[in-house]
Amino acid sequence: MLEPVPNRRLLIVDPCDDCHRLLPGLRNVGWDVFSSTLSSALEQPCDVGLLRLQASHLQHPDAVKDLITRSNTEWIAVLSPDELRMQNVGDFVCEWFFDFHTLPFDVSRVQVTIGRAFGMARLRGKGSVHVDELEHELLGESRPIRELRKLLSKLAPTESPVLIRGESGTGKELVARTLHRQSQRRDKPFVPINCGAIPENLIQSELFGHEKGAFTGAHQRKIGRIEAANGGTLFLDEIGDLPLELQANLLRFLQEKHIERVGGSQPIAVDVRVLAATHVDLEKAISSGRFREDLYYRLNVLQVMTAPLRDRHGDLSMLASHFSHFYSLETGRRPRSFSEDALAAMGKHDWPGNVRELANRVRRGLVLAEGRQIEAQDLGLLSQHAFTLSMGTLEDYKHRAERQALCDVLNRHSDNLSIAAKVLGVSRPTFYRLLHKHQIR
Repeated sequence: MLEPVPNRRLLIVDPCDDCHRLLPGLRNVGWDVFSSTLSSALEQPCDVGLLRLQASHLQHPDAVKDLITRSNTEWIAVLSPDELRMQNVGDFVCEWFFDFHTLPFDVSRVQVTIGRAFGMARLRGKGSVHVDELEHELLGESRPIRELRKLLSKLAPTESPVLIRGESGTGKELVARTLHRQSQRRDKPFVPINCGAIPENLIQSELFGHEKGAFTGAHQRKIGRIEAANGGTLFLDEIGDLPLELQANLLRFLQEKHIERVGGSQPIAVDVRVLAATHVDLEKAISSGRFREDLYYRLNVLQVMTAPLRDRHGDLSMLASHFSHFYSLETGRRPRSFSEDALAAMGKHDWPGNVRELANRVRRGLVLAEGRQIEAQDLGLLSQHAFTLSMGTLEDYKHRAERQALCDVLNRHSDNLSIAAKVLGVSRPTFYRLLHKHQIR
């Protein structure tokens, strides 16, 4: 015996008299129908939403956008003929709603539309990512990211320095923030400083602070980043870019747990946990005299490696969906899913910029997308069709390689074709035949 199919939940926001007349028919085809005001709509979970869209909503659209973004389902707009003629209403409805109906209702059509919206909501919900507190999450279920989360849970409670290594864009600052958030210092400051982004003549003042009158322009006392992190965590990003002189000062602080402001003479005790990050090979920097070996050992007590995106198999679509939701708030557009072609293009891309590149491409895609989905070209990637054309067959590759070899050898030995043929390892007649084949000379 088949179990009964549970009723689907329909939420009608700011219902009108026409909306109420829909209820018997909807309930007959298996809908549980609820109603609410716009301000309380998020408190009512639903499978599909129906919103009586009025002029006031169009004049102040942020509340409607917030509801649609956060409810993670499909919405249908209900408008009067007058509202449908309002300026920009078409763009707003097409951007944010699955479909719309004008009053009075065609009941059978409404039922079909709500059923289609329900199916689309279920499809769109597969693999969707809830993005509350997204800045605190190391998203992904690939083996490298699971192992990273496990490692961080072990390192976070300690007080030891941690050196975070990995390519640019792999989330080294996110790792540092996670270590801080999971530590006993979580309620104290987390102070990041990018050692490569501050002019060399200002780094000492930024790190250690200065006293009033310490140098021209020092009109008042300045608290440095190290002192500002007292009790909490200091994150030194791109530590490999720190000048050698400052490396000596930082080493002294790590050894003595005291600093002196520029222009000051009194030691100031500072209690911080130091996290450092780099994408450069510090061992090579030590060999070339660009990084102090003693500082390296002070910072490299514990070590974390962040994996490049190309090694995080299976995380691409989850991260892309995450960024689509996150940047939709910034761009003022509804979160979009990705077409099969876009997902295939992302899978073939090498991602040299890693997660930061993915975030930027999705941000771009949200702005450029014209349809309901983000396409490969919106991301600035080759579509599957274009990729196939650009690849070519094995014979195409052989043909191009053969022609390139001929061109290269002629550039060097155009005055002596016998030598050119010998360099390529073919006879002179074969060489002439190849020149004719490729229409060279």
